Amino acid sequence: MESSMSGAIVFDLDGTLIDSAPDLHAAANRMLADCDKPPLPLEKITSFIGNGIPNLVRLVMEERGIPSAEEERMKASMLAHYTAHPADLTRPYAGVVDVLTALKAAGHPLGVCTNKFRAPSVQILDALDLSRFFDVVIGGDSLPVKKPDPAPLVATFEALNAAPFLYVGDSEVDADTAHRAKIAFGLFSKGYRKTPVEDLPCTFVFDEFTALIGHIRDLPQP
Repeated sequence: MESSMSGAIVFDLDGTLIDSAPDLHAAANRMLADCDKPPLPLEKITSFIGNGIPNLVRLVMEERGIPSAEEERMKASMLAHYTAHPADLTRPYAGVVDVLTALKAAGHPLGVCTNKFRAPSVQILDALDLSRFFDVVIGGDSLPVKKPDPAPLVATFEALNAAPFLYVGDSEVDADTAHRAKIAFGLFSKGYRKTPVEDLPCTFVFDEFTALIGHIRDLPQP
């Protein structure tokens, strides 16, 4: 890709750039241990990812029959455990670093728009040496609303101060957000979605990050 200023590209975080399920799973089970509840399997916790940690905590509480009156205490416990160990087991998906390097070299301003709280998001990006690629990180607590409301995604592109070009994500929430924001959407099929690919609105689907560059080349420039 030739180096020149190009349209802005924004990425989701969990299930798109990084496989964070193992650390979320560990934190959730530490939270459950704090209240003498049995652990949940990785597959169950993974199915709860996508709408931020408060929603994950609510789903875990429902699964284990914990009264809603305990929600604030449970959220505090989960956040404490997760922020203490946010990147012990979390890793970027294969090809992510090479693709981000190529996009940055090609002049694409890059941002992250996630429903994860901003502080742990930045903490993880720092720990995995990914922060160097991104000029803007907007989390689930950065605005009064979160995805699938399009406002966080729109705000990310505005902060990048470049023409919106592409949003890349892995889930139903991401697909809906891009659709509502009227932004081209690339769906990473190996993330945490529950819905069949063919049922999600997207501009293109890719299975491996090495294929993303080709799809980007095929898109009309803004």
